Amino acid sequence: MTRFSGHKEHWGEFVDVKINASTLLEKEIKIKRRGKVWISGVCDPYQSIEAGENLTRKCLEILVNNNWPICIQTKSQLVLRDIDLIRLGKDVEVGMTITTGDEEIRRLFEPKATPIIERVNAISQLHNTGIKTFAMIAPLLPGAEKLVTVLRDNVDYIIIDKMNYHYVDWVYRKYGLGDAKSRYFMTHLCNELVSGFQKQGLKCLVLFE
Repeated sequence: MTRFSGHKEHWGEFVDVKINASTLLEKEIKIKRRGKVWISGVCDPYQSIEAGENLTRKCLEILVNNNWPICIQTKSQLVLRDIDLIRLGKDVEVGMTITTGDEEIRRLFEPKATPIIERVNAISQLHNTGIKTFAMIAPLLPGAEKLVTVLRDNVDYIIIDKMNYHYVDWVYRKYGLGDAKSRYFMTHLCNELVSGFQKQGLKCLVLFE
């Protein structure tokens, strides 16, 4: 994204607030063809700055009031703040991205993200209120096999994808995890996850071959 924004900082070290997002959405929703809205495919819609800005909430309210289908995807328990709006929607689902079941691995690859237990607790609360939920296990990291037990009874389905980001190769090298980025490792771990979740009656959507 830096090539479009002009930022000299590395990805993850800056944030641009789209202060007029809800105003634009209010106009666009009146002229666009109705379709499912993914919140969000590039940046987490519940970054810590959202707690003060409320941009995601404002946009969510507009979409819900106009009965648009919505798919929310996040790594943050801040999504629970908007559970009142989510429950009002006629076609809203929430996905929690959880890349591993090992907190030490999480700290290596996602040092600023919400701890695993907080994500699991958040998706569990949403699921228990009748909201459709899913877990996005992507990118697939070591320790993900632990999620078979952790996610049981907390989601409606699972999405799995491998690591596709070359800019984190240095993390694998630094911590001696080189084998964990191989295709063999990813495939083996994916098969283990699919088998485990299917035994629980959970459908898995795998995004790589």
